[in-house]
Amino acid sequence: MLLHIVARGRIGRSPEADLVDRYLKRIVWPTKVSELPDTGGKIPLVGEQTKRILLDEKGETLSSTQFARHLERWRDDGVREARFMIGAADGFDDAARDEADLLFSFGRATWPHLLARAMLAEQLFRATSILANHPYHREG
Repeated sequence: MLLHIVARGRIGRSPEADLVDRYLKRIVWPTKVSELPDTGGKIPLVGEQTKRILLDEKGETLSSTQFARHLERWRDDGVREARFMIGAADGFDDAARDEADLLFSFGRATWPHLLARAMLAEQLFRATSILANHPYHREG
C-alpha cells in the first residue's frame, strides 16, 4: 500500500525537510510526497481503493498503535493508497471533511504545517514498525 502525503506549501531545504526525508527513507512500504501551492494547484487524481486521511484539528486523536491498526486493516482489505492530506493555514472546509475516510489530529495544540509533515512521516514509520514487530515503538 502506498503511503502518500499530499501537503499544501513547499518545504524546500529545511530542518523539517530533513526530518521528513529521514523517516520516509526508513519506511519499507512505498511512499510518495506531493506538494501543492498554498492555494490552487492540481491535486493528484484519486485512484480506486484509496483512503483519504485529512490531518485536521477536528479529527480523532489516535495512539500510535491505533493508527497502525488502521493502516493494517486498510492494507489487508486491499487498499492501494493511503493518502494523507495536510491543508493550508485555514485547514479544510466541511465538504472536504465529509469526503474523508478519516480525520486525524495530533491533538488540540496548533502545529506548524511543516512540523506536522515531519510528525506524520515519523508516525508512518512508527506505525509500519509496529506492524512489522520492530522494537522502535515502546508501549507504556
